[in-house]
Amino acid sequence: MATVRIPTILRTYTDDAAEVSIDGGGTLQEALDALEAAAPGIRTRILDDNGQLRRFVNVYVDDEDVRFSDGLNTPVAETSSIAVIPAVAGG
Repeated sequence: MATVRIPTILRTYTDDAAEVSIDGGGTLQEALDALEAAAPGIRTRILDDNGQLRRFVNVYVDDEDVRFSDGLNTPVAETSSIAVIPAVAGG
């Protein structure tokens, strides 16, 4: 199973779980669909209304930023680790 690391701000969707196991194999889009099935409502915090990654959310598959690979088409193996990291800004 692939593992998705959930940031603190999104853990209300996962009953405070820091990691969620999902079926891997396929693409990041399919992995996010599986995450949505396990944690309803979380997808809208990761994807915008057009189904694209939100600008302020970084997603890594096996420590590689998906924005510099195939985006939502990035391959996700059965043993992949996915990290969802919201951007932090301050003054």
